[in-house]
Amino acid sequence: MSAELIHALEQLEKEKGINKEVLIEAIEAALISAYKRNFGSTQNVKIYIDRLSGDVKVFAMKKVTEKPTNDLLEISLEEARKIDAKYDVDDMVEIEVTPRKFGRIAAQTAKQVVVQRIREAERGIIFEEFYNKEGDIVTGIIQRTEKKNVIIDLGKTEAILPPSEQTPGEVYNFNDRIKTYIIEVKKTTKGPIINVSRTHPGLVKRLFELEVPEIHDGTVEIKNIAREPGSRTKIAVFSKDPDVDPVGACVGQKGTRVQAIVDELRGEKIDIIRWSSNAEEFISSSLSPAKVVRVDIDESSKSAKVTVPDYQLSLAIGKEGQNARLAAKLTGWKIDIKSESQLRAKIEQQLLNFNGNYQIDDEVSYTDYNTDIDNGM
Repeated sequence: MSAELIHALEQLEKEKGINKEVLIEAIEAALISAYKRNFGSTQNVKIYIDRLSGDVKVFAMKKVTEKPTNDLLEISLEEARKIDAKYDVDDMVEIEVTPRKFGRIAAQTAKQVVVQRIREAERGIIFEEFYNKEGDIVTGIIQRTEKKNVIIDLGKTEAILPPSEQTPGEVYNFNDRIKTYIIEVKKTTKGPIINVSRTHPGLVKRLFELEVPEIHDGTVEIKNIAREPGSRTKIAVFSKDPDVDPVGACVGQKGTRVQAIVDELRGEKIDIIRWSSNAEEFISSSLSPAKVVRVDIDESSKSAKVTVPDYQLSLAIGKEGQNARLAAKLTGWKIDIKSESQLRAKIEQQLLNFNGNYQIDDEVSYTDYNTDIDNGM
């Protein structure tokens, strides 16, 4: 070993950010094992690398005793004081035992240690980089599929898109560029494992932050997201500036902003809802694109009864109840949807039960209808 080693370690410190002293200490520790393995020694040894010249020296560590019983581990007080008069009983004496051909072994060992530490350092750097990106979007290229997992090349490393995080109906083709949401970064002996998602609501949120400057700068805030991946998403937005329309900002001129997100999500429909602190208004908006006639809420049970025009009932409920389901998830309220005719029929039946003067075919005035609704019917 020589000064070239020290110079090489200094270069690594600059380029890779690996502390030179840490590397030297690791090499010294590895050389102890190499010495014992190659020279069959059971001595306690210490190895020192000169920080300037790179010279390697091996020292046997012996304990000073009055009557040594093991010459490999102990030394008499008399012999110790021949080396240095300062030694006393129980002190440790360092005696150089560097083998002649130890330089070659030292160089080989140093190379192995440095390569290993470089790998560890690079893995550590990658882990820190992506660990700090948890909850963020990364763009990668689809490489292959392994046991239903989609492997995505992120440049410095690979990410795993497991089946549970894949959007139903999406096809992942080799070499396609794809945006994913980092849900977890784990450190392992073989390097970091990065799990990503295409189904997480956070993916939609981050995409809007990328496409809508007003969200990125905080003028428009995303209050909540309800998503059924691959099918439909509802997103509630609010503007802190009364002059900025939060829905318009997200839609963009001629729908360009939201369309870019729809394209990235492979055609997933997106409803942008104006958030309101008024529960009735928010619930009414959440059922978009359906038009709502009336919303009656029950604070105690956090439930809402919504009335829609007859021709809007199927739209409000949505295919297999999807629109109503997403609205309930977005608002946090239990929503019961009825058409005007269904509500009128229910009121007429209740009136018939409580007032014998009414018959099923009798006309019920609009005033009576409203009064009954106001009374909690």
